[in-house]
Amino acid sequence: MEVTEQDFITIRSVIEKQLAAFQQDDALGAFACATPAIQEQFQNAENFLRMVSMSYPAVYRPRSVFFEKVTTIQDNITQPVLLLSPDGVPLRALYFMEKQLDDSWRINGCILVSVEAENF
Repeated sequence: MEVTEQDFITIRSVIEKQLAAFQQDDALGAFACATPAIQEQFQNAENFLRMVSMSYPAVYRPRSVFFEKVTTIQDNITQPVLLLSPDGVPLRALYFMEKQLDDSWRINGCILVSVEAENF
């Protein structure tokens, strides 16, 4: 898939919008940034927000956020984002992005990987 400069801007904007929604405990706003498949998995915005707050504190309440260059991982358009967790641990969030039929972008999952693990 060809990803344009405008796509890069839009992808970043969607992630920033979701991170801002988490900061405000705006479950509906955060849930709206997720793909229909993710929405179906969690059934409602409150379940989604609860999961993120409990399992992804670095995404839910990051101390700092730094966007890296969009890449492709296993055929998934992926936005790596360096996060500083609430307890000061640096992590890299890999946001798997999916272009929708209306050409909008949504988040189709996120995994956290240790930054230290890359230094061997």
